[in-house]
Amino acid sequence: MTVVIDPGEVAERFREEIRAQLAQLAATKTPLRLVGILAGDHGPSGTYALYAQRACTDLGIEFELRRQPRLAAEAAIRRANADDSVHGIMIYYPIFGTEHDAYLRDLVEPEKDIEGLHSTWARALYENRRFVDAAKTKKAILPCTPLAILKLVEAAGFFRAGDGAGHGQALEGRTVSIFNRSEVVGRPLASMMAHDGARVYSFDVDGPLLFEPPSEPDAAHRLCETNVTRARALAESEIVITGVPSKQFEKVRANELRPGSLCINFSTFKNFADDVESSAACFVPRVGPMTVVMVIRNALRLRENLHHG
Repeated sequence: MTVVIDPGEVAERFREEIRAQLAQLAATKTPLRLVGILAGDHGPSGTYALYAQRACTDLGIEFELRRQPRLAAEAAIRRANADDSVHGIMIYYPIFGTEHDAYLRDLVEPEKDIEGLHSTWARALYENRRFVDAAKTKKAILPCTPLAILKLVEAAGFFRAGDGAGHGQALEGRTVSIFNRSEVVGRPLASMMAHDGARVYSFDVDGPLLFEPPSEPDAAHRLCETNVTRARALAESEIVITGVPSKQFEKVRANELRPGSLCINFSTFKNFADDVESSAACFVPRVGPMTVVMVIRNALRLRENLHHG
């Protein structure tokens, strides 16, 4: 019988950790203040913004949602960057739906980029640099939705057990298929999973690519051309992750899956057929609540980095 995982329940475990950290901040009278910038009419963006606002209110975090016309988004980001009372910034995309959005992502100061989308963090991720200082005391920030998905993979029991001495990668020997190669979720997720030992088939409209684990410790993943078919990739994969924002996507069916697999859908559209639960061991129908919690977790990590030492 398929176990359906509620991301809200998993997120609550992290909220308890966050509450403890926030209590420490309160004791030092340095509360966390976050700002969200919503500058578009894209429905899911507004929903995500409200989820973030509610999550922050629940945790006692000061959160201000600033609604702007899209042509005012750049100035709003610059104001938030310059405001020392603002510790973290969230931008709700798409704003323009073009490369202009990539420019806006990089306009957020890395030290305030709690979504982990700035090119500083992307470069650290793709180069498999997990710390931002030579002493390895300050951890790099990871993009919030890929991080949320990894935490759900762990919650589903699909991480490998280590040997107790810190040896062994969490996804060593796993085969994964990801249907999405966006710069916000799909590509960084494939890289992160490969760095953790997985062999990842990455699909998008430009065809498949293969992300292989690093050839030596602390190196970056290897990116390879492949002609693998959807059918073969799904038959091999223990983990299948989909995020295709289109009703035209051919839904993944139970007879395509490797029995006992983990299936995760992070698209606002259903990417799996209704019969998926007859084959999968675990199914995660949405990711949203975990993404919001990972944003707050990133904010606390950036604050810790700022005040470390």
